[in-house]
Amino acid sequence: MMIISRLTKFHYLILSAAVAMVWVTGGCSKDSSTTSDLLGNWKVSSEFEGIGRTEAVHFTIGDLEYVGLGYNGTDRLKDFWAFQKSSGTWKRVAEFPGDARNSAVAFVVGGVAYVGSGFNGSTKLSDFWSYNPGTNSWTQIADLADFGGTARYGAVAFSLGNKGYIATGYDGNYLKDLWEYDPSSNTWQQKASLTGAKRTDAAAFVYNNKAYVVTGVSNDSYLTDFYSYDQSTDSWTRLRNINSSNDDEEYDDDYGSNIQRSNAAIFVLNNKAYLCCGEKSGATNTTWEYNIDTDLWAQKTSFEGAARQGAIGFAQGGVGYITTGTAGSSWFDDLWEFYPNAEQTTTDNY
Repeated sequence: MMIISRLTKFHYLILSAAVAMVWVTGGCSKDSSTTSDLLGNWKVSSEFEGIGRTEAVHFTIGDLEYVGLGYNGTDRLKDFWAFQKSSGTWKRVAEFPGDARNSAVAFVVGGVAYVGSGFNGSTKLSDFWSYNPGTNSWTQIADLADFGGTARYGAVAFSLGNKGYIATGYDGNYLKDLWEYDPSSNTWQQKASLTGAKRTDAAAFVYNNKAYVVTGVSNDSYLTDFYSYDQSTDSWTRLRNINSSNDDEEYDDDYGSNIQRSNAAIFVLNNKAYLCCGEKSGATNTTWEYNIDTDLWAQKTSFEGAARQGAIGFAQGGVGYITTGTAGSSWFDDLWEFYPNAEQTTTDNY
């Protein structure tokens, strides 16, 4: 079973033509047979200028969104691009100096980005590099493995305060550990492990000085547990499950197993998080809105591009974005804007 999940992750398993060619405007299951009662509109935006790819990394510095690395079906990549919403333009920046790779992670502390881990096609990686946008240059920093962490791919990363973090992933074993990076001392320190299931290809976001980790897969099981991390107490808090698991209340009746997935994109917009696309027995396009204050999920209009996994999500200037990703033999370079409270229209898709 583990071999199947690894083949699926690196896209050596050919998806059926029906999955590869899906262009869906509706979701699935009992609550999503029509999108007429769902809010959210997707609009085609300024196409990513790099080659189409999946499992790239993304970070934000100032008003620029950076996208780089990844896998295009033939090669692992090293290029990086910066997107500016105000001009709608992409600009190529300094190439990553480490191994070309996919399934890496990135976080930002003090206006400097840190990128590392991942898979180079034959080896799991533990090296990390910092990117200074002022000098447009990369510098190698402390290796995670030098402080007891393991080389891995499919991890999540986030920053809180003046520290960066990497958690979960796959190193030959599914992981749940958490490592903290201190730029001032260039050191890694192990912190409290996620209290839930081990996992890879999860999604993470930060809101109000807490990090959230959700979805992912472990031993071919799509996970339902959901946790937040508090840096001040070095502790994890379990939130409500993301499936229909509470028979005594109605809040999760529409969840079913529709939120569960791996390799999804996630971004925070207007104090809510949006989980989109991903993989669940094939690429999916469903979109779910998480109300962080109430710990509740609501379905939104499904992503109107091709269903995909391994995409990048970010928000800038009150707009959400999805770009890159893969389905079957397709490797995407399109960029889509998302307006969560607008009514759906298909006239702005092409």
